[in-house]
Amino acid sequence: MDGSTAFRLRLPQRRRDLRGSRRISDQLVVRARAFAASMLSPLRTLFALFVVFTAAQVWNDNDRASAAVAQEASTLRTTLILATAFPAEPRSRLERLIHSHIEEAATKEWPMMSRQTATLEIAPRNLVEALQLTLSLTPSSQGQGIAQREMAVALESTLDARRQRILVSHLSVSLVKWACVTIEAICVLIAIALSHGDKRAAALIAMGLFATGAAACFLLIGAYDRPFVGRLAIRPDPLLQVMPEASLDLKQ
Repeated sequence: MDGSTAFRLRLPQRRRDLRGSRRISDQLVVRARAFAASMLSPLRTLFALFVVFTAAQVWNDNDRASAAVAQEASTLRTTLILATAFPAEPRSRLERLIHSHIEEAATKEWPMMSRQTATLEIAPRNLVEALQLTLSLTPSSQGQGIAQREMAVALESTLDARRQRILVSHLSVSLVKWACVTIEAICVLIAIALSHGDKRAAALIAMGLFATGAAACFLLIGAYDRPFVGRLAIRPDPLLQVMPEASLDLKQ
C-alpha cells in the first residue's frame, strides 16, 4: 500500500474527527455563553455594591470633614461674640489669639492636611492660650460668669473640631478596595463579551457602555476621595469668614 492510498483511507476518519472537534468546540461555546449570561447579573450586582459601599465611605468622610470645619468656625465665632462681655484688653488679646489660630490653620495646617502629614502631636498653641486666658478671667458680674463658662465650652469644642478634621484628613479609599472594584469591573466586561458570543458589534457596544459608566464611577469617587486634596477639596473659607481681616492678611 503506497502513501497516497493510505492517505485516502485515512481522510474520512480525519474529516469525522474534525467534525467531532467542531461539535465539541461549539458545545463549549454554547455552555460558556450560557454560563456567562447566568453570571452576568450577580457580577453586576456585586460591582454595584462595591461602588455603593466605596462611595458611601467617601461621602461620609466629606460630611465629617465639612462638619468639623463648620463646627470649628461656629465655636470660634461664638467665643468672639461672648468675649464682648469683657473689657477691651482681654477681649483684644483673645481676638489676636483666635486671629493667629485661623491664620495658622489656613496657611500651615491645610497644606499639611492636603499632604496627609498633619498630626495631633503638637497642640494648637493659640487655642490653648485662648482657653487659658478665658479660664483666668475674673468675672465682675453674673453675666460675665455665664459668658466665661460658655466661652470655655466653645473653645473646648473648637479643639475637638480641629482634632476631627485632622483625623479625617488621613482617611481615604484603600488600595485593596480600589483593586476589588477594578477586578469586579473586569469580570463584568468578560461576562458581557462571552454572553454575546459571535455578536461582536453588540458585545463592543455593551462593553463600551459599561466601561464608560464604570469610568464615571471611578472618576466621581476619586475626585471626592480624601476631603482636603484636589480641586474639590474642602477649603478654610468658613474659618476665614469668622475674622475677615485674617482673609485679607492671607491675600496680601
